[in-house]
Amino acid sequence: MRISPDELIFWQYGFIKLNATIVMTWGLMLFLTIGSWLITRRLTREIHIPRWQNILEILVLGIKEQIKEVGLQQPNRYLPFLGTLFLLLVTATLFTILPGYEPPTGSLSTTAALAICVFVAVPVYGIKERGFGGYLRSYLEPAVIMLPFNIISELSRTLALAIRLFGNMMSGAMILAILLTIAPLIFPILMSALGLLTGMVQAYIFSILATVFIAAATGEEAA
Repeated sequence: MRISPDELIFWQYGFIKLNATIVMTWGLMLFLTIGSWLITRRLTREIHIPRWQNILEILVLGIKEQIKEVGLQQPNRYLPFLGTLFLLLVTATLFTILPGYEPPTGSLSTTAALAICVFVAVPVYGIKERGFGGYLRSYLEPAVIMLPFNIISELSRTLALAIRLFGNMMSGAMILAILLTIAPLIFPILMSALGLLTGMVQAYIFSILATVFIAAATGEEAA
């Protein structure tokens, strides 16, 4: 039983390794890139629109509405980052129905990378909206003495994002593997469905937390 897809190595030369995490991550990115191009290449404003465009519009509008509900009143500014983050996590979960697929979110290196992306995006959006000085002053709120605590909070929540997503995805995969070993004819369908549901929830939570952090940095959090 593999705890992480990092353990499945396809090719190695010295210290350079090509493991399942790298292969599956690049495969997901390639799938999303090609899929996005195929769906958006023939967008139309006519009354009768293609089925894929209809699905895309529902998905985009739903993500924008969630961003706005968190407190970001101009969701179009944050849609490229937050939408891509959500779609990557959802796709990583949906692909678990494919035989031989190893979800890259089961690797701490992947979840840490995603958390670092959020860690970088927060000050980028914060500085863009409030200015460099305004963003730095937010670390002094509500009092100057809170500066070290605010810095620690910034670092710890990044770590928490990575650990939370990794722990939930990895534990779900391990439980499924154990149950399939014990009763391979009873649990597969039920546990696969439960795993998909858990993965979807984790993708939603991760994306919402990223949105909340950005809203706090930009000063647009809902009252």
